[in-house]
Amino acid sequence: MTQPSEARLPRVEYLAFPFRVTRNGPETSARMKHIREQVEQVLFTSPGERVFRPEFGFGARQLVFEPNAAPLWELARGRLFGSLAETLAGEVDPKTLKVEVGAHKDQPEILLVSITYTIAALQKEESLTFQM
Repeated sequence: MTQPSEARLPRVEYLAFPFRVTRNGPETSARMKHIREQVEQVLFTSPGERVFRPEFGFGARQLVFEPNAAPLWELARGRLFGSLAETLAGEVDPKTLKVEVGAHKDQPEILLVSITYTIAALQKEESLTFQM
């Protein structure tokens, strides 16, 4: 369902991530969902995985087996912030991009990644949280 603030955006459809084909052709996403899907692409794509963009991605899958401690969080925060800022340029106000990485309060073995940003065209804040 389209939010009132989203109605001001042009109705452009983007290919959904992960890519899926239905009876009617490739599945598509609206702009707000597409931005969230871009964040997922950055998180779960490892650097070097894309042939023509070897620097793209954060590589969250690689962090699953690393010690869940402050040095890892600082490294992850910096790398993720840079990747997201580049990928979401034009969609998100770069001054509003916030990335937090740390351990889950109740389960210290779980890595918690929180991303907050403001959609530039709408001045609408979005927050996403991922547990790994």
